[in-house]
Amino acid sequence: MKAIRRFTVRPVLPEPLRPLSDLARNLRWSWHAETRELFQSLDPEGWQKAGGDPVRLLGAVPAARLGDLAQDRRFLRRLTAAADDLDDYLRGSRWYQTQDAAGAELPAAIAYFSPEFGITAALPQYSGGLGILAGDHLKAASDLGAPLIGVGLLYRHGYFRQSLSRDGWQQEHYPVLDPNELPVSLLREEDGTPSRVSLALPGGRSLRAHIWQARVGRVPLLLLDSDVEDNDPGERDVTDRLYGGGSEHRLLQEMLLGIGGVRAVRTYCRLTGHAAPEVFHTNEGHAGFLGLERIRELSGEGLDFDSALEAVRAGTVFTTHTPVPAGIDRFDRELVAHHFGDDGELPGVDVERILQLGMETYPGGEPNLFNMAVMGLRLAQRANGVSTLHGAVSREMFAGLWPGFDPAEVPITSVTNGVHAPTWVAPEVFRLGARQIGAGRAEDALSVGGSQRWDAVADIADGEIWDVRRVLREQLVYEVRDRLRASWRQRGAGSAELGWIDGVLDPDVLTIGFARRVPSYKRLTLMLRDKDRLMDLLLHPTRPVQIVVAGKAHPADDGGKRLVRELVRFADDPRVRHRIVFLPDYGMAMAQKLYPGCDVWLNNPLRPLEACGTSGMKAALNGCLNLSVMDGWWDEWFGPDYGWAIPTADAVGTDEDRRDDLEAHALYELIEQRVAPRFYDRGDSDLPERWIEMVRQTLASLGPKLLAGRMVREYVERLYAPAARAHRALDPDTARELAGWKARLRGAWPRVAVDHVEALAATAVNGTAELGSTLALRVRVALDGLQPEDVEVQAVAGRVDSADHITDGQTFPLKPAGGPDLEGRWLYEGPLALDRTGPFGYTVRILPAHPLLATSADLGLVAVPSEETGEAAGVLMR
Repeated sequence: MKAIRRFTVRPVLPEPLRPLSDLARNLRWSWHAETRELFQSLDPEGWQKAGGDPVRLLGAVPAARLGDLAQDRRFLRRLTAAADDLDDYLRGSRWYQTQDAAGAELPAAIAYFSPEFGITAALPQYSGGLGILAGDHLKAASDLGAPLIGVGLLYRHGYFRQSLSRDGWQQEHYPVLDPNELPVSLLREEDGTPSRVSLALPGGRSLRAHIWQARVGRVPLLLLDSDVEDNDPGERDVTDRLYGGGSEHRLLQEMLLGIGGVRAVRTYCRLTGHAAPEVFHTNEGHAGFLGLERIRELSGEGLDFDSALEAVRAGTVFTTHTPVPAGIDRFDRELVAHHFGDDGELPGVDVERILQLGMETYPGGEPNLFNMAVMGLRLAQRANGVSTLHGAVSREMFAGLWPGFDPAEVPITSVTNGVHAPTWVAPEVFRLGARQIGAGRAEDALSVGGSQRWDAVADIADGEIWDVRRVLREQLVYEVRDRLRASWRQRGAGSAELGWIDGVLDPDVLTIGFARRVPSYKRLTLMLRDKDRLMDLLLHPTRPVQIVVAGKAHPADDGGKRLVRELVRFADDPRVRHRIVFLPDYGMAMAQKLYPGCDVWLNNPLRPLEACGTSGMKAALNGCLNLSVMDGWWDEWFGPDYGWAIPTADAVGTDEDRRDDLEAHALYELIEQRVAPRFYDRGDSDLPERWIEMVRQTLASLGPKLLAGRMVREYVERLYAPAARAHRALDPDTARELAGWKARLRGAWPRVAVDHVEALAATAVNGTAELGSTLALRVRVALDGLQPEDVEVQAVAGRVDSADHITDGQTFPLKPAGGPDLEGRWLYEGPLALDRTGPFGYTVRILPAHPLLATSADLGLVAVPSEETGEAAGVLMR
């Protein structure tokens, strides 16, 4: 019989056990082993049934058991210690406070917006790497004491749960999530009523949302939920599921995230006294509308649109995560226009000004599409990709927004992602380090970093490392068998058919892991290009390999689902099913067993389409070696001590099938000739000594680079702190001055020109010059009423290629030497040092200059010589 109404009955904890509620409601337990062990001791069997979720566990522990624990002095001592430890964690001074006290001028608070957050499997509000990265960002910020406020949406169905049909086709399920059963609580007004935000929709309708709060250590995470009774049915469903629905549904989600998110932050700060954010960080373009809401706020304080835009840009950071245009949300311009203006959100703000922020007004752009990443870049003074290679790819990808600049000068930097080690490092690996340097120092090394602490791995005996690696592999074997058995039962198999599962995988066999989302560019099935070759590797008589695969295809991606089915059908073959498995429903709970239990982590995307690829980082922190295409973070930090690089066949003209054949062949060769022999080659001690040394080097040398703590420190030092300083500098009067100056620059720029360039010194003879000599440049420029302080005139010089393009340019500032003349032209002069040999060339350019610009490319304006301007020819060095 089905219930007609559902509600949650919360347990009443005896007074001595009240601290359990605070421990359960702060998600620090998800990365704090002692707290998890405390909850597990309440009811070990119930802990397993609750999926390791303390909130669910407390709702299921019998009252009699709670009564017994309330009298158990040993348990109460452990509870007091855990509660005191959490209190110390929340209140103590940490890295951020020490930097601020040292005069680093750090922001009072940072608002961090993301469409998904992967904090724990108990709060399933994530689909993949973007959400896990966002969750790790919050956790690391908490560990460092950085005053972040996370902002996202609460999806009543989360992302989908994955199962398989009998023939291996992906099935999606959307279980309903009751927020009252999640580790979140409603934000309430002082009178106890739920706090709400509201957005205006066309036709006089409203979109209302409650604000749920999760506590991620020291960091509050605000999640907006449109399932509010006052909403019409369509509006109630806006936050139904992650990455679901059509264009209007997605647009409303992103308006709620961005505009509603800013309003939620303001509400939270008003109610709690939390410092107002000085910096707003947009994690991908989904939250880009937050900039428009902040412009509206400032417009209400008397600033015009352009002045408010400058103030908003100064304090905004935008992170792009996709290296492919297809990965960016784009909406029809008319759909966006319909939802703004006097009949929608932001009345009084010119809809055309809103549209201009997101339109692809550059060569190759779609004139009728509103691009969320383009808006994110135009609304942020600082932007970054998520690895060094991805930063370069992003500069190429968005170069059209800065015409006249080489891609290398496009103002998009990079901060390479990191992962939150306390979340992803297995307890066995942590204890291995703790025995060497102490539990407190080991915890600090995982959270904050410090290579000296990681160097202690060198002193751990080979046998200890190898024993831990085998224990983790064995745990994975049992985890795989349990999950595989459950999967086959979902596929319709009876118990009598599943005896073979007890022989799946072997704790002494080289284990390769591959788990991620399943878009085509990640190439789930590259390993199947030559199935016979793969079978030979799996069934090798002395050096066998076993592979664990997991991943979800997007519900609308039938191509991805076909890849899943192809892999599943191969893994179902009785000849190899004990050596290769596909595990459905990949998520955080599975990942926390999978990463530590694998010996090798495989990643074979199409280069350079993997922005970062943090799964390999999580594996590496557990002593797993990487086998990967040189893409994302691996391109940046690969070393032969840490694993193997799969060669790429990316020569111009190589067709896709040929490329995949070549790279699959290279993969098989590496496994057969290098990886497997290294694993099975035993020394005098019957240990794979060379393999263990690679594990040791991975942990000691690579490990500190991979930490989310390192990543967040870089964000603070390179992006958040400069953004806070820029925000403080732009008071209303300064914002108006800067906006007026930019308007004046843009108005004059069509007539700004380099009139003539000449080299005064006769050091170049017959097109050659001596290394170490100097060219004295004299340049006449037309500024159309602008003053020298409005511009910077530069010589750009360096080696040139066969087409005379400067390939490694250096800039040399030129100084005003006179003017303006009767025609309004200014004279600039300066030396150009000839400091390298080979084909050499130079040019001259004019750029806007203002002390409040983050970079000279900020406005996307540059003036360069025409072909008739003067002597700007190349010089051959000898």
